[in-house]
Amino acid sequence: MVTVLPILDRKLLRDLRHIAGQAAAIVLVVACAVATCVMSFGVLRSLDQARTQYYERYRFADIFASLYRAPEPIGEAIRRLPWVAAVQTRLVADVAIGIQDVEEPLAGRLISLPERGEPEVNAIVLRRGRSIGSSNADEVVVGESFANAHGLVPGARITALLGQRKRELEVVGVALSPEYIYALGPGMIAPDDRRFGIFWTGRQALEAALGAGGQFNDVGVRLKESASARDAAREIEALLEPYGAGDVHGRERQLSHAFVSAMFHQIAGVGRIVPAIFLLVAAFLVHTVLGRMIETQRQHIGLLKALGIGDRAIGWHYLKLVFILSAIGIAAGLAAGTILGRALTGLYTEFFHFPSLHYGQDPASVLGAGIVSIAAMGAGALRGVRGASSLMPAIALAPPAPAAYGRTWFDRVAPRGRSGSAARMILRHLGRWPLRAALTAGGLALAVALQISMLFSFDALDHMINGYYARAQAEDFTVAFARALPNAAADEVARWPGVAGVEGYRALPAQLSSGGRGRVVNLTGLPATSTLRTLLDTKLAPVPVPPQGLALPGKLAALLEVGVGDLITVQPIGSSTRFKLPVAQIVEQYIGLDAYMSLDALNTLLGSGPAISGAYLLIDHQRRAEFLRGLKDNPLVAGISERSVVLDSFRDTMLRTLTIIVSFFVAFAGLTAFGIVFSSARIALSEREREFAILASLGFSAAQVRGLLAGEMAILVALALPLGCLLGRGLSWLIVQRLDTELYRVPLVISLQTVAIAVLVVVAAAMVSTWTVARHLRRMDVPAVLNARQ
Repeated sequence: MVTVLPILDRKLLRDLRHIAGQAAAIVLVVACAVATCVMSFGVLRSLDQARTQYYERYRFADIFASLYRAPEPIGEAIRRLPWVAAVQTRLVADVAIGIQDVEEPLAGRLISLPERGEPEVNAIVLRRGRSIGSSNADEVVVGESFANAHGLVPGARITALLGQRKRELEVVGVALSPEYIYALGPGMIAPDDRRFGIFWTGRQALEAALGAGGQFNDVGVRLKESASARDAAREIEALLEPYGAGDVHGRERQLSHAFVSAMFHQIAGVGRIVPAIFLLVAAFLVHTVLGRMIETQRQHIGLLKALGIGDRAIGWHYLKLVFILSAIGIAAGLAAGTILGRALTGLYTEFFHFPSLHYGQDPASVLGAGIVSIAAMGAGALRGVRGASSLMPAIALAPPAPAAYGRTWFDRVAPRGRSGSAARMILRHLGRWPLRAALTAGGLALAVALQISMLFSFDALDHMINGYYARAQAEDFTVAFARALPNAAADEVARWPGVAGVEGYRALPAQLSSGGRGRVVNLTGLPATSTLRTLLDTKLAPVPVPPQGLALPGKLAALLEVGVGDLITVQPIGSSTRFKLPVAQIVEQYIGLDAYMSLDALNTLLGSGPAISGAYLLIDHQRRAEFLRGLKDNPLVAGISERSVVLDSFRDTMLRTLTIIVSFFVAFAGLTAFGIVFSSARIALSEREREFAILASLGFSAAQVRGLLAGEMAILVALALPLGCLLGRGLSWLIVQRLDTELYRVPLVISLQTVAIAVLVVVAAAMVSTWTVARHLRRMDVPAVLNARQ
């Protein structure tokens, strides 16, 4: 009996050396798949573990409620409910913050802390200094991100407009909170640590400043493990409803938690979709490379079987080659995924405020990526391995039957005459292997599609900022008043230094409900002739503010399952009044869920007379500094946002994450295209080397011979590009659907520039790989090839 392993192992090493270039292409694609999976799920696991530990250690609430004001005994009534583990009542107020040498007014959220001990719910994490003391009413603890942005340390002093009075406060500590992992201020669509901060002060001090002794306007509740959050929210809402609490909700609608969860959802989607594309390409490469190898080794296989080596041993030999490539690709992908995962985790630390965040691999995803990669490679090798195992020795030792070249549709489309001879040769060869040609084009199409599905994120961002916000928002600043003021306040605002135009608005939280479905949203009343804020329909065309009824974003209408003409029940938070309004218009809104109506109609329904809660302002930009100085000590102003700053912050935040992630996938897609074309070109060269030698001996120049190989690759690329564009749009649509949440929607916009970049990357990769293979033709020894045994 012949010793099997030494013979086959030596052959395995020779085979790997022979297909080194194609093996490298397969390894690269597998590494791309594994790296994407390891990176995505490693980052997801790291973020999720950090959040879970943060929530548990610092007692993050399960139920949240904001209300007008309720007496403290109501908090005790909540505590007595059987499924409640802990309750923390408090006061929360949005205030204007002043810092020395900072011209512009800043926004802050002031939250009360008990003077003694830690909060039972939503405790803070002291990073520097100490917590507030019971004897000093002018002490605050400041959020770490805001403190770092302004260089605030314990001992620094700030001012706050609180209760229409300017108060000087001393910073005694710097802290984090599980409530504000992702901190968004009023009017913000992305975090801006310089212009919005969280502050904590003593409960008694805040009660005195707001005139709310023995009352609270915010409560957090921790539930026992067996409790139902939905049932708990209903019971708490029933207790708080007389005090203006129309929005009692669980963690899923707490702003910070919801944004972080949406990011988790996005990361998980990328980790599932993108590796599948790479593994499809890897399976195709294994199918073509192994199939060609077995075809050229028919006589070797027949000889080995004639020597007594069994079918299983032959099949295992080729599977072992595939598994070795898989193992190398998995190892490379694991290393690359770890490096990229650490880099991405470091980037997220700039946006998500955790006490501690470190990258760690997810063992389940690492194991799953390895198993699925091996399975995909095995599936690609299955047909070739079966063919090698079932090949009879007598048939294998005989020369293969020559290919049957009959007249096909390729001949009918190929040009005639001497000038068309090269085209006919190219098309006939493609027609000889139609499945391989289709798979090659399909693999290249996936490379194009992957790039489009990543690059379109930049188009969506540009569309949101320059398409939507540029048309919907024309103001320079938005000012929120400390309380609703008569319409005449707009005339006073117009006299502020630097103000060139004013439009008042009224905004209030309201419960919108229909057929048992409800949402608490911001209801904004706009002037009928509003020019600084414009409603846009789903095609981004301006529409007037409806004189009667509501204008709802499409997402909100879908959640409430209503359309134009349907009636909605509206209940302002803090009021027992309910009224029904028809849906008059469906409008576009990409971030948040707001409802709009006529300012006059809203004031009429509220029955409080003409009033505004804020104003949109145009300013003389040459007097901007004067305008900002005038706002710093203005007791009417509770908050201010600058449109350009908000949009720049949003753009910068998105670009910093997108640039890294998209660049990574574009590079991987380029490597995939290179591997596909390189493998196909190498196979074409090995199949047609004798044919090319004959052509060279008949007088074809080296350039003409190389043109046959390049022409074949060019046709496959040309077939792949339009298909890739279609697949790219479909994949982009799938990603848009996964990103569609109540917090934000991503528009499906694909620009010609995005398509051009995707096409150019694939074409460039194809040209480089074809050139790499074609160099072999320059060194081809024509006599040796012609004299070689078939």
